[in-house]
Amino acid sequence: MNLGKIQRILAPFLLGLLLLVSSCATEAPSRYEQAQKASTGRNATPAVVKVSTQGSLFNKYFPKSGDGYQVVPAQEKKGFAEYKLKQDAKDVAVLSVSDTVNNPTAKEKFQSSGKKIAGYPAANIGSNGTAVLVADRYQVKVQSRDSSFSQSDREAWLQKFNLRGIEALK
Repeated sequence: MNLGKIQRILAPFLLGLLLLVSSCATEAPSRYEQAQKASTGRNATPAVVKVSTQGSLFNKYFPKSGDGYQVVPAQEKKGFAEYKLKQDAKDVAVLSVSDTVNNPTAKEKFQSSGKKIAGYPAANIGSNGTAVLVADRYQVKVQSRDSSFSQSDREAWLQKFNLRGIEALK
């Protein structure tokens, strides 16, 4: 038997063996699969609880555009809705409503604050955020995205929400 004939027989055999062995090997899970498994494993707390209010229900309670400002929908998911506040096509603030059943620790900042806005417990969140807690459940927040948008602007915009309507969601 000559060397050329052996190579012609051996090459396809080895290639077939390689394909067979590699197709049976298990691939290590990606980091995303590992994170998903860890977050949904036994005793893991779900990111969004079943009783969380649907984000679309919050939409009608956001302030309306006017006085040179445009209120533009940005994000909506279960337990959360967010709008951008624009002035002259520039983002000046972000308006949001979130259901704190997904993050119960979010309510803690309101307990230590003696401040109220429109009769609801209020708290500053960092140097550019102001929020109120409605019905001991819903966090309504305004965050500045531009230095010209002050704390008094944030407080005024919080009062433009239909907070009584949000309270009725409970």
